[in-house]
Parts: sequence; C-alpha cells; structure tokens
Amino acid sequence: MKIVVFGATGGIGRQVVAQLLAGGHDVTAVVRGTAKREFGRGPRIATADLNDPDALVQILRGKDAVLSGIGPRSLKDGPVASTSTKSILAAMTRAGVRRLVTVSAAPVGELPPDEGLFGRLILYPLARTILRPVFADLAAMEEAMWTSGLEVTAVRPPRLTQGPLTRRYRRRVGGSVPHGVLISRADTADAIVTALTDATTFGQPLGVAN
Repeated sequence: MKIVVFGATGGIGRQVVAQLLAGGHDVTAVVRGTAKREFGRGPRIATADLNDPDALVQILRGKDAVLSGIGPRSLKDGPVASTSTKSILAAMTRAGVRRLVTVSAAPVGELPPDEGLFGRLILYPLARTILRPVFADLAAMEEAMWTSGLEVTAVRPPRLTQGPLTRRYRRRVGGSVPHGVLISRADTADAIVTALTDATTFGQPLGVAN
C-alpha cells in the first residue's frame, strides 16, 4: 500500500514508519524541513505546512491511506491534534483518500463499563484533571473524524512506555480497554498498522493496552 505518515518523527510515528517499511509498504513520511535527514534512505520524505491544504493534497494524491501520530507533546503545545487532523481530513477528501488511523488516548470518551474502581475513581479522574487540555484536543480531533464521512479509526492507548514490540496487548473496538495502564509505543504502532486493513475498526475508537 502507498501510505502517508504524519507525525513521523514522534515516538509512535517513528515506530509506525519502521513497521510499515518492514512490511513492504511504500511510505511517505511528512516532516518539518529540519527533520529531513532523520530517516536516512528509508521512506520517501515530504515537507509540508499542515495549514496549507494545497500542499497536503499534493502529498496525498494517489495514496491509499494516512496514519497520524500527531499530538501535543506538552501542555504548552495547544490544540495540535484537532487542528492538524482537520486539515488532513479536508485534504484527504479533496485527494480521494478515505482511510485514516490516528493516535488518541484512553481517557477520551466514556469509561469502559467494566472498568475497575481504581480506574473509575482515581486513575481516569486524575488524568483528565491534570491533562484536561490534551484530552480536550484529542476529543475534538475524534469528533472531526467521526463526522468526516471517511473510514477512520482513533487508537486509544493508556500511558506510553519505551518498551519493546511484543504484539501481546489487548484490543477493544468501540472503546478503551478496561484496567489498561501501560503500553509501549512500539505496540501502539503495531495496533495502528494492524488497524489499517481491519474494517471492523472503521468509524470506531480502538482501545489498546497491556
């Protein structure tokens, strides 16, 4: 498949690019101009301002799918995921690309109905209080995705770690995984790549956790 990866220089984005290349896909990594040399000769490299829809359309035209690891790296970043994803969705519509998988977060959306007391009373409320702007940004991103009319999936991991790729993690289509506390960036990337061709995730959040 011909796949465009946004947020390709982030912790998850790098893993996504590496796993796609290992799977034999034709990968275009969208980066800032200063990051061109970070991938060597692996993927195709494209630079673009995410606020320039014409440039995004040119990158997306003729591609099969888009994967995005774009998200705020700190509370100071502001609404990064929602604004960038809205631009990407608009460009995808113009370019005729229908499949998008993004990274969201477990605390976005409703609590799993089978979540335990620790998560329900402590973990989720604490995370939603401390990182309120981040989750508001991701919720706005998801809302734009669900109303886009495209084939979209938002992968919702809990806290990310630098652990190895294991492929031993839980998935839940339609919501977050209960009792989920940790997952590695490598396994999150695996969930994103796997969801790419999983039609059961179209129009759905996909919870993942160890």
